[in-house]
Amino acid sequence: MLKNKKSFKIISMPKELSKTYNPKEVEDKIYQLWEKSGYFNPDNLPAASSIKQQVSSYTIVVPPPNVTGSLHMGHALNAAIQDILIRKKRMEGYKTLWLPGTDHAGIATQNVVEKELKKQNVSRHDLGREKFLEKVWEWKEKYGGIILNQFKKLGCSMDWSRVRFTMDEQYQKAVNEAFLRYYKKGWLYKAERVINWCVRCQTSLSDLELEYKEERSKLWHIKYPLLNEKGFIIVATTRPETMLGDSAIAVNPKDKRYKNLIGKKVLLPIQNREIPIIADEEIDMEFGTGAVKLTPAHDLLDARIGEKHKLPVYKVIGPLGKMAPEAGQLCAGLKVLECREKVMVELKNQNLIEKEEDYNHNVAVCYRCNGVIEPQPSLQWFLKMNELAKLAIKAVKSGEVKFHPKNWEKIYFSWLENIRDWNVSRQIWWGHKIPLEGETDVLDTWFSSALWPFATLGWPDKTKDLKEFYPTQVISTARDIINLWVARMIFSGLEFTGQKPFSDVIIHGTILTKDGKRMSKSLGTGIDPMILIEKYGADATRFGLIWQAMGNQDIHWDENAVIAGKKFANKVWNVARFILMNKPSQINTDSNADTRGKNIGENQRGNPSKSAFDEDKEFIKKLNTTKKQVSKQVDTYEFGQALHSLYDFVWHEFADKYIESSKGRNDEEVKIVLNNALLEVIKMLHPFMPHLTEEIYQNLPNKNKEFLMIEKW
Repeated sequence: MLKNKKSFKIISMPKELSKTYNPKEVEDKIYQLWEKSGYFNPDNLPAASSIKQQVSSYTIVVPPPNVTGSLHMGHALNAAIQDILIRKKRMEGYKTLWLPGTDHAGIATQNVVEKELKKQNVSRHDLGREKFLEKVWEWKEKYGGIILNQFKKLGCSMDWSRVRFTMDEQYQKAVNEAFLRYYKKGWLYKAERVINWCVRCQTSLSDLELEYKEERSKLWHIKYPLLNEKGFIIVATTRPETMLGDSAIAVNPKDKRYKNLIGKKVLLPIQNREIPIIADEEIDMEFGTGAVKLTPAHDLLDARIGEKHKLPVYKVIGPLGKMAPEAGQLCAGLKVLECREKVMVELKNQNLIEKEEDYNHNVAVCYRCNGVIEPQPSLQWFLKMNELAKLAIKAVKSGEVKFHPKNWEKIYFSWLENIRDWNVSRQIWWGHKIPLEGETDVLDTWFSSALWPFATLGWPDKTKDLKEFYPTQVISTARDIINLWVARMIFSGLEFTGQKPFSDVIIHGTILTKDGKRMSKSLGTGIDPMILIEKYGADATRFGLIWQAMGNQDIHWDENAVIAGKKFANKVWNVARFILMNKPSQINTDSNADTRGKNIGENQRGNPSKSAFDEDKEFIKKLNTTKKQVSKQVDTYEFGQALHSLYDFVWHEFADKYIESSKGRNDEEVKIVLNNALLEVIKMLHPFMPHLTEEIYQNLPNKNKEFLMIEKW
């Protein structure tokens, strides 16, 4: 007798799979079917299975790539991780939303458009603000969707009906609301302070927006004559041109070499200005001579010490990177490096150079244009950070928000516990204009992207999406924006919605070159994932990315992993082809009936031997163990480990052992086990290699749903 008769049906033989798997024939076709189905949109998903009494939402907002960007390896890895989570949760019956979008990327986008205009010998100032912004919007409409289409090529199951852009009208409303709420609380204020100034972009930048490049330079040891007595104090500096704006010489109070000089004065060379020798604990006794010059207008540390000691401020470098009138007749109007040369000549003439030595040091540059940073006083908007930092610290320390791996909390706490007020204004044209009368500055791009998890869902309006899909569950990103973005999203979410923006923060490894260096397009060491997709297919590319993503370790990229992914896709295809050519005469559409190992002999025909029966049971046991293992590993964000577990089971236990041994049998039992095992395997593999598995599923005689992506996990 057949048990559960209702679950059986006679199905005509499906078409035979082609002899080899060709991703070019499959991937675009399958993706178009998914898009037409509407199932990327959570509103269109079928009702959850009866096992789940209440349908829960599961939301991920994509870290919005710059509208100027194209897919790079980091994007591809991150997108693959998010797609694995979304596809698994969708199959588990959750109402899944993976929300896509792009960031307006103020400085980067303005630079791109300005470069385009430069080819026509036109500047933004020639056009004026309004006409220039029209050009930016034109550029955005033409090129801004490139990276979103590349996400599709990778197989990302994002809800394309909900694409967001940080300059959309609704999003601008959210940014204005956030600014005004901070302003009304007294947390936003305007002040003149020393900030990081990009000479090329003509705007301020926060500390987190700087990059550092090593520069081979000199360390000059300069003699500052003591006032009213013989002798000198020798100061070491890499920037002798800024000495024209010195306010003091500083030493560490613990430094015995200078104990008798503290409180005395020196005569500042060239400027002939009397300046004091002061003591401050922030001075590094190991650098140079242990005595440093303080130029409060042109160094952030000097500014902090200068404010503490109430030192005067002499602004000797202007916003265009040229020496200001306060630099004096010797250098006023010169470029910085021209001034350096003149200063060195004059010091040598006065016999005030003790020595010079070769010195390598890190120089701050703009993270967008690679331009020189010249710290200087500027009138800017600042956001008070004390209370917001406390919110963000508490959220993680209480366990409300968890980092995976946990060790990344250290970077997060270190920044928040030593935080300074956030310079949020930028002197560019493309971006969110500060919503106060008479203001021409725009807001830091990160100010707006800090609102991303809830502004994309309609905040500040009380929308259906906001109610249903916020808080989100997971954010996945790289370590370099933990403080730029993750921390700011956490305190913004708590401040404006009263809820954490997400529960889990996944910090994935960075993809490096094979020899462990950062990938660089300019140096020719970058790898374009679109080339990999074209060459090997999207699924093989995803396999190669995830295969190497073991824990939080950085990935030393090896293309052999993608080649292995292509071979594995062919292996799975051949397994499916063999099984579909040997289907049982009756198909059980309840895929769990046999793979649970219960009543395994009830449906047998051909009287398999006792050893064959035991072999079936042992295989099913291993299958079930793998199902539990893979499910747990994905849930704990061990994606590489999960793929390794799947690979080992499919290649060795399923293909090499069980299928090979089955070829000597001709009973219905083994055919049923094979067919049901194939369904379970492609379910597990679907989040990792979605196109391949969906194509196989469409040819299964025992499929339960219209698409594998909505099958039961």
